[in-house]
Amino acid sequence: MILVTGGAGFIGSNFVLDWLARHDEAVINLDALTYAGNRENLATLAANPRHVFVHGDIGDSALVASLLERHQPRVIVNFAAESHVDRSIHGPEDFIQTNIVGTFRLLESVRAYWNRLEGDARPAFRFLHVSTDEVYGSLSRDEPAFTETHRYEPNSPYSASKAASDHLVRAYHHTYGLPMLTTNCSNNYGPYHFPEKLIPLMIVNALAGKALPVYGDGQQIRDWLYVGDHCSAIRCVLAGGKLGETYNVGGWNEKPNIEIVNTVCSLLDELRPREDGKSYREQISYVTDRPGHDRRYAIDASKIERELGWKPAETFETGIRKTVNWYLQHQDWVANVQSGGYRDWVNKNYADRQA
Repeated sequence: MILVTGGAGFIGSNFVLDWLARHDEAVINLDALTYAGNRENLATLAANPRHVFVHGDIGDSALVASLLERHQPRVIVNFAAESHVDRSIHGPEDFIQTNIVGTFRLLESVRAYWNRLEGDARPAFRFLHVSTDEVYGSLSRDEPAFTETHRYEPNSPYSASKAASDHLVRAYHHTYGLPMLTTNCSNNYGPYHFPEKLIPLMIVNALAGKALPVYGDGQQIRDWLYVGDHCSAIRCVLAGGKLGETYNVGGWNEKPNIEIVNTVCSLLDELRPREDGKSYREQISYVTDRPGHDRRYAIDASKIERELGWKPAETFETGIRKTVNWYLQHQDWVANVQSGGYRDWVNKNYADRQA
């Protein structure tokens, strides 16, 4: 079986669902169920005996050690992380604790477990650490996209904490010989995305008749990767990745944020028109930018295609249509995640931003 950490979050839950749909192998799913971890993401697995959910933290060394000893996983995929830049600006300590301290404690537990493995189990074991393109910093419009050898230049508490976790993973491979793999992905989008991030926030606010807040001039450029493609890339790296290597995973879809917002509005105009017949674009509101907002991320995903034969199946046009349709068809899920805590966060982050 495999152990997935953070498997009730956005990317983690999509990976668990995809894995169980494609493999006979069981999944132990460890998640702390912070605000973005949601058991509803896994509702279709309620009666599946191959899915074992455990409520717990990667920083709980005793719990992790007991899970490893009891279930003897051959693979660990580490999604567990605090992952929102704005939240890291308001409260960086949670990011330090989860992304750095939590990763360190997880690695220590895994090191002890791996050292006890015998026979074929030891060389077959894999630990895959899921990271982000934000560790590389910001690019100008004319600079080439990030490759795996790009210098780390994190600019937010979030990206700094993820950079630190990447360095720990690298160090544990080179120092202790742990069989590690790292993936650095671009901006994901798709089903089960918590509506604090750009695309789901725009969909949810548009349907609620609220303003669509766009930071600054809206010209911040990101590379967009459909979450299902990200899951397939991770499976590909697990199957054939070279130990100790990093693989950038991107969608080859560089677009400014305002173009993303306009695309979402156009799809909603088509699929769920406003009652007054006007476009959702009328709800766009430019607001004060966040501190230190990186202007451009871009992933060069040539290495994973060249060495492992992976490339994304979705274009942005096909992926964003699937995403908008999913949110339109899952309004109950959206309503349930918009708890008092979510509303408090939205008010905290957006209420004082001047238009």
